[in-house]
Amino acid sequence: MQDKTIHSQPIERWQHAHEFLGVHHERNERRTRLVIGLALATMVGQIVAGHIYGSIALIAEGWHMSTHAGMLTVSAFAYAYARRHRGDPRFAFGTGKLGELAAFASAVILAIIALLIVYESTERLFDPVSISFAEAITVAAVGLPVNLASAWLLSGGDHHHRDENGRHHHHRDNNLRAAFVHVVTDAATAVLAVVGLSVAWIFGWLWMDPVTGIIGAAMIFVWAYALIRDTGHVLLDMTPDLTLTADIRERIETADDRIFDLHLWQIGPGHYGTIVSIVSSAPRDPAVYKARLAGLSALSHITIEVHARDSQNA
Repeated sequence: MQDKTIHSQPIERWQHAHEFLGVHHERNERRTRLVIGLALATMVGQIVAGHIYGSIALIAEGWHMSTHAGMLTVSAFAYAYARRHRGDPRFAFGTGKLGELAAFASAVILAIIALLIVYESTERLFDPVSISFAEAITVAAVGLPVNLASAWLLSGGDHHHRDENGRHHHHRDNNLRAAFVHVVTDAATAVLAVVGLSVAWIFGWLWMDPVTGIIGAAMIFVWAYALIRDTGHVLLDMTPDLTLTADIRERIETADDRIFDLHLWQIGPGHYGTIVSIVSSAPRDPAVYKARLAGLSALSHITIEVHARDSQNA
């Protein structure tokens, strides 16, 4: 027998939007665009100055700065696309994970850059080349303030909150993190280059330049690997928070209610989806079980499946 009460109510009452963007999505998008503008302005200034003063090294640094703008554009595009298509029904769980995809791609490129630096540095270690130290140190230092300013603008991508039980939960915008890692690694390698070149110039140790290159590459690779690992976990729907899983079980498994299948995955920065399959000798309406999870604010999409213990389909 069909429930006439349900059929008399509009279906929209049970529907909800699938928009799972990060809490600071628009702010982070604006900051990324601002850093792109800063990188482009610096690039133009370095290239123009290089032509005026006849410095090929300064021109090369200008084109190097263009790679920053290119990498950051990937992050900005991900923010814009996710925002514009957040209500697109073709995305089953919204566009919140698009930033993870962009961050994964950026991390892979960073890892490749690190390997190329190691290759070039190793080659120079065994076959040293002459270095114009004054010009090289100047070029290494000139972009440092821009990178430090960019890193400051791109910091603060993490979001922390406590649930009603006082448990601490940490959420990270990996798209902003990828942009931050890109500029901060460049700033760090610039500092290493200045130190290595200065030591090499003072003591005549040409090997210091490639050694600092290898150290910088190792640092870049470590950060890139961590970013690949974390974004890969999200893209492959790896269970993101074991504490949250335990909280779900604790709230659902009361009396004779038992969970026989539980899935938890990230659908956006600070947003998780869960599918909970329950078996009980006295099954209740799914709304009752959803109400038990109401205090877990990170759960943005909850699907409850209930089976009677004596059911053939249990």
